[in-house]
Amino acid sequence: MFDIIKVRKDFPMLNGVLMDGQDLVYLDSGATALKSQKVIDKVSEYYTQYSTNIHRGDYSLSHRADSEYEKVRDIVKTFINAKDSKEIAFTYGTTNSMNIIANGLKPQLQKGDVILISEVEHAANVLPWFRLHEEIGVEIEYVPVDENYFITVDNFKKALHDKVKVVSLAHISNVIGQEIDLKEITRLTHENNSIMVVDGAQSVPHIKVDVQDLDIDFLAFSGHKLGGPSGIGVLYGKYDLLNALPAYGLGGGMNNEILCNTEYELKAAPYKFEAGTPAIEATLGMGAAIEYIMELGIDNIHQHITSIRKHAIDRLSNEVKDITILNKEVKSGPISFNIKGYEGPASQDIGSALASRGIAVRTGEHCAKLLVDLTKVKGSVRASLYFYNSIEDMDRLVDALKEIVEGDALDWLI
Repeated sequence: MFDIIKVRKDFPMLNGVLMDGQDLVYLDSGATALKSQKVIDKVSEYYTQYSTNIHRGDYSLSHRADSEYEKVRDIVKTFINAKDSKEIAFTYGTTNSMNIIANGLKPQLQKGDVILISEVEHAANVLPWFRLHEEIGVEIEYVPVDENYFITVDNFKKALHDKVKVVSLAHISNVIGQEIDLKEITRLTHENNSIMVVDGAQSVPHIKVDVQDLDIDFLAFSGHKLGGPSGIGVLYGKYDLLNALPAYGLGGGMNNEILCNTEYELKAAPYKFEAGTPAIEATLGMGAAIEYIMELGIDNIHQHITSIRKHAIDRLSNEVKDITILNKEVKSGPISFNIKGYEGPASQDIGSALASRGIAVRTGEHCAKLLVDLTKVKGSVRASLYFYNSIEDMDRLVDALKEIVEGDALDWLI
């Protein structure tokens, strides 16, 4: 296990940054994670030492940028255990990756084919498929969830049938936080001759994701949720499947040849998905963030988050009156809850009251708007944890909520 005190010293925002005059307790890592000094230094190194374009220049600084950029592809390959670095395409984030996948699978689908998702998905794993429904008439169906809003293997089996061509699910939900049995679900998906697409935005930063062991076909995740910069993400695909997808955008750097008679030839994957000048500094920062995670150990990270989450759940359940926790049973990820009388849009009042005490959480529907039909509540408070959070952070959260709930609601925002 890593030294949490030492880890926290690596994050400038946890050392002296105040919110509303109090030391910051950052519990919104499900939205975006804080950046370590290692990431900041890597971005600064690029800007100050070799801030050139990649795959363009015939001079040493440009060659260095090329080398550093492609090194990140190898880092990602190792991190998720891909077979080859050519299975790693850089995108602008999970949303961009999911759109590339959905748009790329469009030529393989036809009216009446079924895309199987769930009602706990983030909008990034809903709207791209809805567009295919509008454009070519594919049908959207949903895996039923149980009383805990969990996706079970049994319910998945019931939802699977021969018209399902694509299964697309979050490995870990951004609100409920359940880790689905992805390996078994993928096995069943392939037995059905369907393609398995995975939204890994919330899982890749928290647990070991071995794409070969899981046998998934496509995986999307974002750099900023790993503690890297925003504007960079990853699209993983088994190479034959990835290379078969059409390019999502066209431009410089992703073509081999362009002729005046309108003929052109594109590069093979992954480069055909990387038109134009990419977010070079963000890519390098993501590589540094992943190296930092690998140094700590992803299993150690998961164990730490699980431990402090359990501490928080135990105290919240026993000490905060009128609280309803939507996801007590998960082992890591977010803590989503409501306070009686302040559900739905009024959950923002709880978020504001916590903010006035230096605690940053998120409120609302968390981009999982289909979940409203299941929970019957239009929004909740979400405290999302990461490896730099401590037991003391959990205690600050619980003590603040006790003070808020037991105090005069009219004074909450003062």
